[in-house]
Amino acid sequence: MERLTLILPAPVEQAVEQSQSQKDPGWIVTVYNNETNTYEEVIMILMLATDCTTDEAYMETWEIDHLGKSVVHRASEAECQRAAEIIATIGIRVEATPDPLS
Repeated sequence: MERLTLILPAPVEQAVEQSQSQKDPGWIVTVYNNETNTYEEVIMILMLATDCTTDEAYMETWEIDHLGKSVVHRASEAECQRAAEIIATIGIRVEATPDPLS
């Protein structure tokens, strides 16, 4: 007998939160490559600043290293400014800007 997996919709609070964030102008945080910071430093600061997983931080760090930059966070202006300030503490170039896709 096969097992069925039931996929439940997102909780109402999460759906309301996402709907509200869609009304706010979207912002992004972009981090640029440098020859100073190590993978470990960048991964740790991304996790701290954006509350992302280790896997996500690693993927973004790889993009920074190999592509020259990566969009590491999408949120409101205030949240992106906060994250960018934290990331900047390790001396890496970072920008918080309006999301051109929103």
